[in-house]
Amino acid sequence: MSHSPTSETWRQKAAALTIRSQAFIDGRFTDALDGKRFDCVSPIDGRVIAQVAECSEKDVDRAVVAARAAFEDGRWSALSPGKRKAVMLKFAALIKAHAEELALLETLDMGKPISDALAVDSPATARCITWYAEAVDKLYDEIAPTGPDALATITREALGVCGIVVPWNFPMIMAAWKIAPALAAGNSVVLKPAEQSPLTALRLGELAFEAGIPAGVFNVVPGFGPVAGKALGLHRDVDGAFFTGSTEVGKLFLQYSGQSNMKRIGLECGGKSALIVLESCGDLDAAAQAAAGAIFFNQGEMCTAGSRLVLHRAIKDQVLERIAADAARRQPADPLDPATNMGAMVNEEHAQRVLSYIEIGKAEGARLVTGGSRALVESGGSYVQPTIFDNVSPKMRIAREEIFGPVLSVITVDSAEEAVAVANDSEYGLAASVWSDNVNEIHKVSRALRAGVVYANCYDADDITVPFGGFKQSGIGRDKSLHAFDKYTELKTTWLRLR
Repeated sequence: MSHSPTSETWRQKAAALTIRSQAFIDGRFTDALDGKRFDCVSPIDGRVIAQVAECSEKDVDRAVVAARAAFEDGRWSALSPGKRKAVMLKFAALIKAHAEELALLETLDMGKPISDALAVDSPATARCITWYAEAVDKLYDEIAPTGPDALATITREALGVCGIVVPWNFPMIMAAWKIAPALAAGNSVVLKPAEQSPLTALRLGELAFEAGIPAGVFNVVPGFGPVAGKALGLHRDVDGAFFTGSTEVGKLFLQYSGQSNMKRIGLECGGKSALIVLESCGDLDAAAQAAAGAIFFNQGEMCTAGSRLVLHRAIKDQVLERIAADAARRQPADPLDPATNMGAMVNEEHAQRVLSYIEIGKAEGARLVTGGSRALVESGGSYVQPTIFDNVSPKMRIAREEIFGPVLSVITVDSAEEAVAVANDSEYGLAASVWSDNVNEIHKVSRALRAGVVYANCYDADDITVPFGGFKQSGIGRDKSLHAFDKYTELKTTWLRLR
């Protein structure tokens, strides 16, 4: 009989890991040209788990040069869609085969529970690669209705060299959402993982090469955003820069494009999503459970986190009581324990940022319902309790600014119209949710909400077949679904005059 790994088993597996810590450029691992490295610190216990190559502008340039050479000679871009599909399916199969290793790297690197990394991150990454592999030989081009004296074709062609910069909260999944359609379309890729979580990206680069993606087609350059990320954004031989992260840094990529070669930009940025529970909601247990998961899953480190809970006054106390009870069951614990459902903040700096917002909430006059403190201080790691504030005004900073942690702001309203006004009163527009048993109310509120994804009687429902992205300062363009190909391809019209 097989047994699920215990926390001790996971520690033994972690001790046996071979961690890739060099940059992956042109099909091989390599040190940064200047030899610089940075400490990769696990937020589980503050321990340095690797010293990773710190790529400079020169390293980014050699990765771009390799990517350009690969694109121009057609070793990947000129392959038929069916051949690219076959290689990408091998890549996905290798991800599945190494799912446990990748999940463990993810947990050690950014602190999420191993049970989540194993159940969510690894399989979702493999599914994404598989889906785009399967999709690429099912896309058809077009013939324009120009009349009998011409043939005008509209073909979708690869963009070229894609610079991809991903965040630390879901390092593998966010990378897959971008590299999968980019590679499937025939592009070459230079991936810059977040400096807080570079380890799975480096392993993915190695697995892609092992699967048969040619040298130079998929490169990984770890390093810091203001250096390596900026170098990708400003590089004149990068055809598109695609970023997931904060709105603040997203705006920098818009500037980099204008300062360089007007490269294509795709941005998935911040959020301050509102989860609305109306008086007509008949299943308050389900709503409360979803609301708790929306803010506490992944330690609240989610761009779609339902960080504003907008409750109708008539049902507010009942929902709040249920969520507070849920928070009590989600206290931070050892991420390597399979029973843990809340792990560590990604690093100490971020933990301090979240704690500073908790102090801001107190100072603004919000009522602290539960949480509000560090946890597991003796571990040496970076843990914050799930925290709930009541009596929050929509104008308070904790209701307007993205905290990116397990901090929930509860706002009370007296009507659906007021709930929509509160939800839309934000510079962000990534996600929103409405809970009601009145189908007319559901439709009216959903249509009125200014958000890229609206969840009705659910939250964070997810499938690769639907586009993901936001309105307003939450971004430009969409990840996932066939719509993602719009970012990584150009449309070409070829007009043939018939004689």
